[in-house]
Amino acid sequence: MPRALSFKPRDPDATKARILKAAKAEFAKNGLSGARVDDIAARARTNKRMLYHYFGNKEELFRITLEDAYAGIREAEAGLEIEKDDPLTALKRLVRFTWGYYLANPEFITLVNSENLHKARHIKVSSRIREMSRPFVGRMRALLERGAAAGVFRRDLDAVQVNITIAAIGYYYLTNRFTGSIVFERDLMSEGALGDRLDFNIKTVLRLVCTPETLARLEKGK
Repeated sequence: MPRALSFKPRDPDATKARILKAAKAEFAKNGLSGARVDDIAARARTNKRMLYHYFGNKEELFRITLEDAYAGIREAEAGLEIEKDDPLTALKRLVRFTWGYYLANPEFITLVNSENLHKARHIKVSSRIREMSRPFVGRMRALLERGAAAGVFRRDLDAVQVNITIAAIGYYYLTNRFTGSIVFERDLMSEGALGDRLDFNIKTVLRLVCTPETLARLEKGK
């Protein structure tokens, strides 16, 4: 009797997940222009035909990879549930989270850098990015309003500007860590330097956001 043929059933979700994981690594390492579809497929243990079947082309795969990268940080941030904290605690936790996320997920920074080189042409057409961004800004707006109502935050704050500042003070430090270590003659990535930077980031944001009375109280350790 002829031997029955054995086969491994297809798992589209697993294949797509492997492709996205591989794409994140390749795009983060080489950017959109430098990443090769052959390398992504090989890393994902699949072939180009399947990659094109699920994602269309390299440009579309890059867009979806970016969306997933943004989704990762937004979902993790939402998981903080800062709305349950008092405003000062919530703000400190948010600054600490952002710094920690950048350190733990360096590919997020390099992917965003790559998209900025392309003038955001991929996420510009993404409705998913807009859907994720509105709650992100809204969460900060609600936090600032709570803080203002409690008398600890200034009332003239723009939620977008505060979000940009929190991102920037960590983002710039890490994107320029190699040149910065030379220019400032300091190992910016040592454990001590990273701890000092986080402390500086938190204090900087508090000085920008808090009322003079709150800052005076914090200085006294109350």
